[in-house]
Amino acid sequence: MTRPFNFSAGPAMLPEPVLQQAAAEMLDWHGSGMGVMEMSHRGKEFISIYDAAERDLRELLAVPSQFRILFMQGGGLGENAFLPMNCSRGGAVDVVVTGSWSQKSLQEARKYADAQAAASNEADRHTTLPAPASWRLRDNAAYVHVCSNETIHGVEMHTLPDLAALGHRAPLVVDCSSHVLSRSIDWSRVGLAFAGAQKNIGPAGVTIVIVREDLLGHALPITPSAFDYKNVADNASMYNTPPTYGIYIAGLVFQWIKAQGGVAEMERRALEKAALLYGYLDDNGGFYANRVARDARSRMNVPFFLADERLNEPFLAGAREAGLLQLKGHKSVGGMRASIYNAMPLAGVQALVTYLQDFARRHG
Repeated sequence: MTRPFNFSAGPAMLPEPVLQQAAAEMLDWHGSGMGVMEMSHRGKEFISIYDAAERDLRELLAVPSQFRILFMQGGGLGENAFLPMNCSRGGAVDVVVTGSWSQKSLQEARKYADAQAAASNEADRHTTLPAPASWRLRDNAAYVHVCSNETIHGVEMHTLPDLAALGHRAPLVVDCSSHVLSRSIDWSRVGLAFAGAQKNIGPAGVTIVIVREDLLGHALPITPSAFDYKNVADNASMYNTPPTYGIYIAGLVFQWIKAQGGVAEMERRALEKAALLYGYLDDNGGFYANRVARDARSRMNVPFFLADERLNEPFLAGAREAGLLQLKGHKSVGGMRASIYNAMPLAGVQALVTYLQDFARRHG
């Protein structure tokens, strides 16, 4: 049976070879007599899975030795709370608002710190990116928070800002959930990066935090012990029972990416897929439109709109019949959205463009 192409923004599609391997190992992992979900998180079998996953992720993203990799729970929304609990010291936090996710980050941080919007693209309906030189950063900020790819609005910072070059010493904190492992990260500019797994890494339930060691050990007294970054780091992510099966699947995805050619190859494919889809959306006679400024467009999440919104439901119904799933846009934005993460093959984007062309021809 041919699998459909799943354009969901998350939980998102996984590489088919990963799913096949997980299915083959479901009842018995490597002759252990146990499935991964049945293993003790402190047993030698799972520890070997965890160690390999951490090692492969460090290699794929070229994470320097002074950064710790934490496998946690709570998702991106959880990190919006755990981050200020761990790193704000109850003081000033600057957040650059570029869409729904960074807006939520700001709102959550205000519960634990003196958080302000250092910049915002709200006036442009989150379709542009404020230039870093225009950010109103405070000298006493504990950190500066950015969401480098906004899943809902489809904007992406293609280059992370250099805060030191702007005259600021605060560490940059990056929510990179929607594009992690699709491009490299300049760790010289970053103090902490976090990502929910359910877009480019694995199933929902795993959150990865990559944090510079000097940012550990500053948690507010109200911080739950299981979400104190230093506790998690000191116990190799085993302070409490981690999401073991999710970590296992993430590890298989890391192996798959390495076999494909690593992050550089993922970026090459992302550019190719995005160019194909945006190319058609920009040159279709006005039947469809993407409203994001060209220099701010996400390679991972592509929102678009039909000029005649009365055709939205027929469009989605026809897409499902064509094996193109989860194209409905977020409820707060409307329209359509195609998420083309690492696991989405070029053939899926080609099939989507063919459908877009055919639907416009029949209804234009």
